[in-house]
Formats: sequence, structure tokens, C-alpha cells
Amino acid sequence: MRTLLFVFFIAASCSLSAAAADLYVSTEGQDAWSGQSAEPNASQTDGPFATLQRARDEIRRIKAGGELSEPLTVHVRAGQYALPQTLKLDAQDSGTAAAPVLWRGYQAERPELIGGRPVADFQPYQDEILQADLRAQGLEGVVFRQLIFAGRRQHLARYPNFDPQNPYGGGWAYADGQAVPMYAEVPGEDRRTLQYQVGDTRSWAHPEEGEVFVFPRYNWWNNIVRIASIDRDTRTIKLAGDCSYPIRPTDRYYVRNQFEELDAPGEWYLDQRTGTLYFWPPEPLRDRPVYVPTMRTILDFGPGTAHVTFRGFVFECCEGTAIAMRETTACRIAASIIRNVGDYGGSGVTISGGKDNGVAGCDLHDIGRDAITLGGGDRKTLTAAGNFADNNYIHHTGVFYKQGVGVSLSGVGNRVSHNLIHDCPRFGIGFGGNNLVIEYNHIRHVNLETADTGAIYTGGRDWLGSRGTQIRYNYFHDILGYGQEHGQWVSPHYAWGIYLDDNAGGVDVIGNVVARAVRGLIHLHNGRDNLIENNILIDGKLQQLECNGWTDKHSYWTSHLPTMIQGYESVAGEPAWRTMRNMQLHPSQAVLPDGKIMTGNVYRRNIIYWRDPQAKYTSFRTFPFDHNTCDENLIWHFGQPLLTGQSQAGPARSENLVANPGFESGPPDALPAGWTWQMKPKESTAAWTVDTAAEGDRSLRMTGGVGQEANGRDFPPQIVSTEFEVQPGQHYRLAARLKAESAGAKAAVMLQSYIAGAYIWASSPAETTADSDWKECAFVFRVPAPGDRGYHEQMKKFRIRIDFREPSGTLWVDDVRLQEIEVLDEWASWQSLGMDRNSLVADPLFVDADRDDYRLQPESPAWKLGFQPIPLDKIGPYADPLRVTWPIVEAEGAREKPLVNR
Repeated sequence: MRTLLFVFFIAASCSLSAAAADLYVSTEGQDAWSGQSAEPNASQTDGPFATLQRARDEIRRIKAGGELSEPLTVHVRAGQYALPQTLKLDAQDSGTAAAPVLWRGYQAERPELIGGRPVADFQPYQDEILQADLRAQGLEGVVFRQLIFAGRRQHLARYPNFDPQNPYGGGWAYADGQAVPMYAEVPGEDRRTLQYQVGDTRSWAHPEEGEVFVFPRYNWWNNIVRIASIDRDTRTIKLAGDCSYPIRPTDRYYVRNQFEELDAPGEWYLDQRTGTLYFWPPEPLRDRPVYVPTMRTILDFGPGTAHVTFRGFVFECCEGTAIAMRETTACRIAASIIRNVGDYGGSGVTISGGKDNGVAGCDLHDIGRDAITLGGGDRKTLTAAGNFADNNYIHHTGVFYKQGVGVSLSGVGNRVSHNLIHDCPRFGIGFGGNNLVIEYNHIRHVNLETADTGAIYTGGRDWLGSRGTQIRYNYFHDILGYGQEHGQWVSPHYAWGIYLDDNAGGVDVIGNVVARAVRGLIHLHNGRDNLIENNILIDGKLQQLECNGWTDKHSYWTSHLPTMIQGYESVAGEPAWRTMRNMQLHPSQAVLPDGKIMTGNVYRRNIIYWRDPQAKYTSFRTFPFDHNTCDENLIWHFGQPLLTGQSQAGPARSENLVANPGFESGPPDALPAGWTWQMKPKESTAAWTVDTAAEGDRSLRMTGGVGQEANGRDFPPQIVSTEFEVQPGQHYRLAARLKAESAGAKAAVMLQSYIAGAYIWASSPAETTADSDWKECAFVFRVPAPGDRGYHEQMKKFRIRIDFREPSGTLWVDDVRLQEIEVLDEWASWQSLGMDRNSLVADPLFVDADRDDYRLQPESPAWKLGFQPIPLDKIGPYADPLRVTWPIVEAEGAREKPLVNR
């Protein structure tokens, strides 16, 4: 009986697992063979499989007897494998943790998986142009927008031609017309009209085949839209679909897919009517194949696929995303090259959902959109997916979609680490999610074709993004940006190093080196609850640190607040979120009494080092200094002034220059003595009153209204004082106390000099709001002197002007004061606001900053502040058996061929 039970147990065990021998695939194999050997036998009766599909099916046959009992490897020999269709895997192709499935290049060989078909039999057509009959090669009806030759994607015939000497700034036409400020609204604009310049008039037999590749209005990304028609009389191109924004004068574009534009080496055109491919090879073919894509995806890991790795391959030539993983577990793409894949919507590798999947040790370049996208994890419970991109070399992304990035990171608990990324049109890494980790990456020379951008970027319009994220131990440098300034296309332009946009919160930025970004090294756009600590920040061009806050009246706040509330309330009760920094605050409670919002940010123990004498240390606007911290930093500007953009009042140098400042004198039911109307809407009134006063017995009472000038321009009620003299070139402090019938009422208080038809000057800033209780507003400014902007030789007399910028309601004004003052310098002003009072101004003593060696010498004063060493030697890719190439030979790009301004 015991023997029978033992035999039964063995039989049952065998039925639940399957032994596996290695399998082999070769271009010299046959699918009818066993696939058990690397080469055909001498009699040519057995040997490797011919296709990967056959090897996949063999794995399924083996697994029909149960899960694998040991690891299984599919060895693929060198050669080019033009796949007939996408290689699709699913749960039945899986391994286990103990018995994974590995697909790999045989030994050190690197097979190439092609998502297309070779085109042969090219014949001379005209001059250097060749032609091939696709119908005769079984490609009738195949439509494609890419062509690969000699490992490079070739250019679809275009006007203007691609400029290899200026690959980012050259090769563009520019829409005709008078330039319009980017942020100015233009009534009646549509999104599918382009007017071309006279010099760009072309003659095309089939304009409707053409596509316009254009950056409309904002220089954030591009569209590719087919032409519907052309009106040559008005020089207008009508598009068949909408662009993201209207196409404005000076916007750059080119037109592609016109046969007449096939006029340069490397260009091609497909005539769909005849099935003829025309190609001007950039070099002789020499029997090398020309490939055209016939599928969107080369390798697809379907839901349920687990413990499958592809290692040591080249993936090339497809219109969409080359490799896709959806809801998989522990799958890998390793030690591989992914190149020349993807269109406007197609990336290199996409990992969506699942857990513990990764891209490791790969080279990815010339990608249509993003090189790698990572998602997965559960936001509500903060359950991590653990997907990752590690030790990759990524360059030349966003070939067709100019918001294409090196790595697009989302979800919860995913990681981007040890990657080298350069030559991207926009961000190196774009991220949005929670508890993400971005560490040990080296990003350089990115933002090559767009503006308002950064080396890495996130936004937080839902209140939750990207809380819990760690940005640590990265090296970001030479962050360029490209856009228009004063009618010229220039680079560097409008780019930061680390960009936390649109209320992004709860991000830790620790131990990074950020060098050379034109707009600044770290930018918080109304960011909150962020920790900026132990970073080395080098040579921002305009400023080193920038913050731009919102008020509760800002359109971004009012438009996004419902989404923020929805986001907050979706997780507020979840245990995982209770420990997230400052998540006890509901968005509706975020506005401070003065209307500002940006709070909870900490800048601490950073080293800030810059040479340019004109560059500022900080530029902080709409920033509540008493609700944020900046201290214990080490700051070095080579002994030059520390510019902060702050101007705080010192001691007064004069008495109050305003006559009747408290409105205490004047006839009954009239304006106070010495005050009069400058502009009065019909329905508005103004007079002194004893109803309420901040000082003394009286105040000025104004009612709202809207008047209209002869030119149709609206104006608010405006009261002005008698005129007096001030000193050009001197600083003044203007203050007043305000109270309104309704909290948040808009008002303005300014010093003005004005002669009708000659000039007008007014101090700035001047806008303020009034609440239901008395509140002081105060402004410090400098009166222009000869040679200054705003100065006029007739500027002799000045007056105080008070605006009530509401159509109705009541404003009370009291205690108006204007005094000449001594002004603290910008650094002293900054410190008077509570900033950097315990910081040091000293040379940090880098080993060799001129050669980007930012190690600190033993005697550096940074150590006294508690600065911790940054592991610089661990940043970037590293030698590893799963690195496809080592050492990495970096490709030519913007470092070697800088953008040429136009």
C-alpha cells in the first residue's frame, strides 16, 4: 500500500511540472526541426528553429505537462529576423521565480528583431533616386511612415530639408504674419489654418497627401496634421484636423510626404497609387537591406505573463511601441538595443501595471515618443508596483512627438535609476505619481526643441502629485530650452533644472548636482510641502532658485481647485496617506489670509555657487516668506552682491509727503481737502466719512463702478492727491490702510506722474486686496532717474492715486503715507524676511569646479553646516553583465553640434 501511494505521488508530481531543455533559433534553422541544437546537423535533418514564434509554441507544448521544473532558455543566433507579425506572449508562456524563461542572444551574439519587411530590387529612377516595386515583393497596400537603412531612420521627403549641421534649429519654415505675444489671446483663432510666407510657395501635385509638422503657439510640443487644401491666393494651408493650439505667425513647421520634395540624400517617398517606393540613399546600398515597418509592436507581453526575460537583442523598425508589457510580473528587457522605433504615439518600452517588471542595461535611441514609460501601483492604498528602469543609456527621443522624454514615470512605488539620458526635445524624465524614486541618473543636454521645461518635471493639479517622491543623487547639467526672444529663435531659453510645476507637493529633492540651466536650477511653481536639501546648485543664468506662487484669485487656482479637492478627498481617509507630509490640510483651507497659497517648502543645507555677476540668487514672487524656510545654506557668488529681487524698507529719510493723509479735513459730504477725482464712473461716489476709521476720526469712502473712455476702454474709480515733488533715483515706501465691504475686494495704491499726451508713470507693484477689517498694504519702489526705464524729462510733479477695482461695493481708505527711505540691499532685505539668517557666504572649496568636479575638500565650510557627501561616483550607468555595451560610447548630439540661433 505504501508503495502504491509513493508511486501515485511521483506520478502526480510529474504531471504538475515539466522538465525543459534549452531551445535554439537560427536564421539557418527550420521550424520543422526539434530546436534542440544551436546549428543544423551535418545531414541537415535537425537543428534550430527558424522563428521565435515556433520556439514560443514549443514552450507552450512543454508546459502543457505542467509548470516548468527548471529554468528554460531560448538561445537566438545572430542575424536579422523580420517578424511576420507581433510576437505575443501571455500567461501560458510564463516561467516561475524558481524556473524562469529566458530568451537571449546566443553567447555573445546579438540577433536583430525587425518589425517590418526588407525591400529589395531597387532600380535607378532619376539621378541618385532609386525606385522599388512593392507590389512585386508582397507589400501591396502596406502603408508606412518610416524607412530604416544602415541602422538609421531616413527622412520622409520634406520641405524645408533636414539640416544635419543644425539638426534642431535648422530645417524649418515659419508661419507668415506679425508676431503675437504667446500668452495674448486673439479672438477668432482656429486650430487648422497656417499662412505661409511668399518664399515658401511650393507646387505639389497632391497636396492632400502632405502633412504639416508644426509647433503651434506655445512651444511645448508639436502636432502632425494632414493637409486638407491649399489656397494659393491667400497663401493659406487648411489642415484636416485641429492642432493643439492655433498656429500663429513665426511658429515653425515643415511639410512632409510630398514627392516633389524628394531632393536630398536620405529622403524617401511612397506612392500609394502605384505601390512604388522612391529612395535617395545617403550612401550606396551595397546589398544592405532597406526595411519598412509592417506592424506597430514587435514584442507584446500580455496580462498574466510572468518571469520572462529578453536579453541581448536588437529591436528595430516598427510604427508603434516596440515592446509592451501589460499587467505582467517579474518580466525584463535586458542588455538590449531598442532603436528606430515608434511614431508620434509609439515608444521604446511601455510597462503598464503589474509589478516587479523592468528595463535594465539597455541602449534606447531614435525613438518616436518616449524611450521608456513606467506605470503601475495603486494610488489609493499606495501599494507599490516596483517597476523600474535601471542602468540604461537613452538618447535622441521624441523624434516625432516633441514632448517625448527619456523616461515617463507614473503610478506608485516605481523607480528610475542609474540612467544616462541626453538629446531629448523636452524633459529627460517626466513624472507624476506617488512614492516614486528618481536616483543616480545623469541627464544632460535636454530640452533641445521646447520651452517652459526642465531636466525633470512634474505637476500637481490634483493635490496628490507627486507626493512621497524622492529625487536624490542625480546629476543634471546643461539644460537648454529653445524658443523665441525678440523675434529670434534662441537657445538656451526658458528652462530649469528641476521643475516642480502647478502646485506639485511633498517631493524630496536631496543630494543632487544641478548645473547650468538658463532660467534657474530649481523652480517651484506654487509648490508646497517640498524639501530641497543637501543639493549642489551651479551657475543658473538668470537666477539659482525660482518660486512663483499663486493667489486664491489666480485662474490656475480657481480652475484647478475642484480637481484638487476631488483628488484630496479620494484618499484622505486612507491609512496609507495619513503619514504623508501635511496631508491633514484640505485644499479649501490652503489659502492664507493675504490670499497667498504657497507654503511648507524647506530649502536647507544646499550649496549654491555661481559666477555671472548679473545672475540672482533667488527670484521669489507671490511667496509667503513666513510660511516657508530657507536657511543653513552655503552661498558663494565670488564676493559679488547677492541679488534676491527683494527690496525692504530701512529707516525713513523724510516725513510723510502726503497732504491730509488721514482725510481729517474737508467740507461735509465732499472729497477730503487735497483729494480729487482723476477718473469717475457715473455711478461711483467718494467722500470722507466718520462711519469707520483706522486712525483719527475720518476715512475716505469710495464706491465701485466701471467707466468707459472714448476709445472703449474700461476704467475704475480713481482718486488722486494734490501734487508734490519727489527725488528721482530715490527709494520710497508707500503705505495705506484699507477696508472693504466684501473681503478680497481689488484695489490699487500707487505713486503717479502724468501729463496727458506726453507720458504716464506709476509705481509698481500697486495691486492689493482689502478685507472686512482694516489691513495695511505697503510697497517699496524706486523713482526713475535720467537714463532709467520709465523716466521722462517732464517728470517733475507726482501724486498718490487710489483705485477701487470693483464694479460695486464699498472701499474705505485711511492713513496714506509716502516717505523717502533708505533701502536695505537685496541680501539684507532677504534676511529681513527671515531667509538665510543662519547661512554662510563662503567658497565651498570644490576640488575643481571648472572641470565639473564638485567633490568637497576636507576644509570646506559646508561640513560645518551638516552637509552630507553626495555619492558622485555612483551616478549614471555602471558595469554589469546586463549592460549591453560597456564602456558606453556617447552618441553625437547637441553637445558636439550646439543649436544655432536663427
